[in-house]
Amino acid sequence: MSQAEPFLVPQRLETDRLVLRMFVEDDWRALHEHYSDAECTRYTFRRTLTEAGTWRAMASMAGHWALRGYGPYAVEEKSTQTVLGTIGLWYPLEWPEPEIKWALARRHQGKGYASEAVRAVQRMARQCMPELSLISFIDRENAASIRLAGAVGATFEREVEFAGGLFHIYRHPTGG
Repeated sequence: MSQAEPFLVPQRLETDRLVLRMFVEDDWRALHEHYSDAECTRYTFRRTLTEAGTWRAMASMAGHWALRGYGPYAVEEKSTQTVLGTIGLWYPLEWPEPEIKWALARRHQGKGYASEAVRAVQRMARQCMPELSLISFIDRENAASIRLAGAVGATFEREVEFAGGLFHIYRHPTGG
């Protein structure tokens, strides 16, 4: 990355229904709907987050952009400008490989938003960083995320031990 080009990927993507954009400070409030829901965080944090914890999680995702040149987006519904959650590229230190992550508040799940956003991220990554092979790193018990991975064309590759549990690596398609 150069000073003139601080990021390797666009800071904003659009789909028919969604805007994927950089985080702004107040986004933590909408994200807290997801991070304070025990069912939503069951397979990731394995606990709910406080408001301060949600803010720190969002700050970590925002900081990821500065450190890696890419990162997760805030996902906003165009018609209402409501932040639904976060979807995008994610590669923290302990992860086996870069991934496409997703996390939407429960009331926004099951409406096709996640698959729409993930497909946009897949297209963008193929265009901007074609050398990058992306995974989704999913707790083997997380049936909803496993279904989403399959719906967007990711295929099961292997199971690995991670953080005291078993996780599946799903590989996203690279061509097309």
